[in-house]
Amino acid sequence: MNSRLLTFTLILLDWISASIAWGVFYYVRKTRIEQVEFSVNESFYYGVLLIPIAWIFLYLLQGTYHDVRRLHRIKIFTLTFLGTVIGAIGIFFLFILDDEIVQYRQYYQSVFLLFGIQFIITFIPRLVLVSFIVGRIHKRKTGFKTMIVGGSEKAVDIYKEITELPKGTGHQFVGFINLNGVDKLLEDSLPYLGHINDVEHILRDNEIEEVIIALESVEHDRLKTIISRLEGGDVRIKILPDMYDILSGTVEMSNIFGALLISVNAEVMPVWQRTFKRLIDIIASSIALIVLIPVFIVLAILVKMSSPGPIFFTQKRIGKNGIPFNIIKFRTMYQNSEKNGPQLSSSNDPRITKIGRFMRKSRLDEFPQFFNVLIGDMSLVGPRPERQFYIDKIVTVEPQFLELTKVRPGITSWGQVKYGYAESVEQMLDRMKYDLLYLKNRSLSLDLKIMLYTVLIIFKGAGK
Repeated sequence: MNSRLLTFTLILLDWISASIAWGVFYYVRKTRIEQVEFSVNESFYYGVLLIPIAWIFLYLLQGTYHDVRRLHRIKIFTLTFLGTVIGAIGIFFLFILDDEIVQYRQYYQSVFLLFGIQFIITFIPRLVLVSFIVGRIHKRKTGFKTMIVGGSEKAVDIYKEITELPKGTGHQFVGFINLNGVDKLLEDSLPYLGHINDVEHILRDNEIEEVIIALESVEHDRLKTIISRLEGGDVRIKILPDMYDILSGTVEMSNIFGALLISVNAEVMPVWQRTFKRLIDIIASSIALIVLIPVFIVLAILVKMSSPGPIFFTQKRIGKNGIPFNIIKFRTMYQNSEKNGPQLSSSNDPRITKIGRFMRKSRLDEFPQFFNVLIGDMSLVGPRPERQFYIDKIVTVEPQFLELTKVRPGITSWGQVKYGYAESVEQMLDRMKYDLLYLKNRSLSLDLKIMLYTVLIIFKGAGK
């Protein structure tokens, strides 16, 4: 079951539903509420063509089209109901409020009529599509590629529990990996994919979408290391709960037939905020690249005059889900400054040019990264991207650093604002604490605060 095809199908259904709903609403409003003769005019055509765009955009902000395969009936009902309430009120204030009326009661009738027609015509085809998806999952005809971490009796138990359920839960088991190279009790039921040391390659090669860690959640030290390695990829991670987890209410149950599992990497930023965040990235970076053209020209001349070499400096950095990309900056160092291998800069680094030192303090060298943001490699706010060389050094000390690669890296970050440039691996670890806090508390309001502090640093030239 192709995810893109399902998403396209849902969008198409919503588009058709919105067009029909507006046409029906327009006809009933004219003939029943306003009691005038219905005529197909320019206003009617504009509504049928443009109103659906507004509905699709609203549903997009809601997150309705995010991972359509995981939708279920209650969720699609909730999304449709809330979306219709917001949309009906919005359309009322934008398109209906200034209409000429005889009685104010006609306003209320119009809003409730629009809500009722839009909800019914939208929800029915959505319900049919989602029921089709859920039915195929329950019949185990489709699902999500799942891997089990662990090969002991506990892994065997959870595998049997899930596969013997009366209805499928969406887990299509691909295989398992073990932790000690010895426990392979699952080998009679599932293919052995390898050892935990190779987990990143295994996840990528087998296109794993979900991972079940078959350890007790009280085994905190082992879980911490395993989860840190898994969170570098775009997978859902679940662990087995102990009695404390059940009593404390941390067990997530979305299916009454499902096994008891805790989802440990739930997204803290709602879908609508993530959508807005990306829209802000695109709009702000586009404006910045245009408005800052004079600044770019001046900085380019200063860089060229500061020392021989190119104006821009590109370097491989690790982005979201561990995917490398080329970061773009104004060159602040003399050419061939790393001929002896990777080196971190320091406050009195002789490799930095005079203009480069000023640009680093004011963060002006980061301005070309608006292009990275525009093409989707980076975001305005997010953990600073690092080189693989230093990531490998850091994770030997603190595996949690890999969690920072689950989101797009940013031009600025909480760690960058609070700590500045790191001059050693130890300082990278100190800065990581702020970025991990950002990761666990992401929101649009926090992004705004970080951007405001960054602007202050630029004007004060107070960067470290």
